[in-house]
Amino acid sequence: MNGFTRKGLARLHDVLARHVDSGKIPGLVALVARDGQTHVDAIGTMRHDGGPPMRRDTIFRMASTTKPVAASAAMVLLDECRMRLDDPIDQWIPELADRRVLKRPDAPLDETVPAFRPISVRDVMTSTLGLGLDMTARTAPMMSAFFERGVYGQADGWMLPEPGPDEWLRRLGTLPLMYQPGERWLYNLGDDLLGVLVARVTGRPYEDFLRERILDPLGMDDTGFHVPHDKIDRFPPLYAPHPETGEFLVEDPAEGGHHAKPPAFPSCGGGLDSTVDDYHAYFQMLLNGGKHAGERVLSAPAVELMTTNRLTPGQQAARDAWAEQVGHLAYGIGGQGGWGFGMTVRVHRTDYAPLGQFGWDGGAGTSVYADPGSGLIGVLCTQVGMSTPDSARVIHDFWTAAYQAIED
Repeated sequence: MNGFTRKGLARLHDVLARHVDSGKIPGLVALVARDGQTHVDAIGTMRHDGGPPMRRDTIFRMASTTKPVAASAAMVLLDECRMRLDDPIDQWIPELADRRVLKRPDAPLDETVPAFRPISVRDVMTSTLGLGLDMTARTAPMMSAFFERGVYGQADGWMLPEPGPDEWLRRLGTLPLMYQPGERWLYNLGDDLLGVLVARVTGRPYEDFLRERILDPLGMDDTGFHVPHDKIDRFPPLYAPHPETGEFLVEDPAEGGHHAKPPAFPSCGGGLDSTVDDYHAYFQMLLNGGKHAGERVLSAPAVELMTTNRLTPGQQAARDAWAEQVGHLAYGIGGQGGWGFGMTVRVHRTDYAPLGQFGWDGGAGTSVYADPGSGLIGVLCTQVGMSTPDSARVIHDFWTAAYQAIED
């Protein structure tokens, strides 16, 4: 492998600059890496009305691209035999023992049957525990109950959980499962539960364990669940453009926003803040089979488990149905198909990316993938959420141009 062509990198820059010049994306930072060659583009400004320019070390809300990184803490525990994939979680999370299950996904909350079996660690890691955001049943009473009981959402409309982990689990424990454990893939909730599980197994705050075993060994010094005051000048506001007018509305400010202080609940589903270089280090470790700078962070089998499809055919069908509902929102979601631990795994060739590519996209305008076949790693970060198609378009074009930049 020979990295990238000069012409290809110039085209990648032009494609990204065109989106910024359109006025719909104020700024972005993009990284592509392959065969020891790393290229970074920082284009545009931190704010929609100007202000400081984007920099290589700008810190972004990683949103759902938190998931691939957050899952690694659980892999450490599997490597050390402190928990096993088929262990019931009841011993650590009694709040979810002896579950009842809705007779049908859209049933009233009191129409239930007993769960066939306990929820397992594997169920949580593959998002098949029977709880989650089901885009195919948006009007179901259970979906409303998540927000009415405060499992998701805050008083000001922010999506991430508001209470601390113990109170969050108490509220979750008042609800039945939507499906039997292992029956169906459902989005997001399993990732948040995984962080609580890691904290219960280790007896330590989740972020402390993640930092000691993953972030610090990889040198991910700018990654965490909030942005410290001395770094807040590197953190842009998050915009949610008006879907009709395109007006830049501030979804979350930098100073005084949701990420300006440590959260009560460190959301493994979408709470991390980070930089393109920090995420590059993490995904390079995965491509290296769990090693960083010659030191082992995760075992090679753990990485393989994370980054290959873990879904059964029945679970896969549910994943595909969900993807059809939201595939227009982000790059590739509608066609990739599979799911490992905390990330998608491409099992269908629908565009420029080949089978085996793994990673995920985030609703705050982020996209991170690695490709074992070509050795390509790409990280794209913007400060524009998915309220309009513009973030999805720049993400799609980034990957189209990145694959063309590869030196044959």
